[in-house]
Amino acid sequence: MSKFLRVKCACGNEQNIFGNAATVVKCLVCSATLATPTGSRVKLADGAKVIKVL
Repeated sequence: MSKFLRVKCACGNEQNIFGNAATVVKCLVCSATLATPTGSRVKLADGAKVIKVL
């Protein structure tokens, strides 16, 4: 089942991303990479943390 995730960037910005994103997801504030696709679930970058599963 596909889910959305609330992810917090190292800069402090929180944004919602799709758990099965097919492209690289970047932070809207600092443009750091938050997640990269792996074929099924995304792999979070080192500075990103999942806050909540929506």
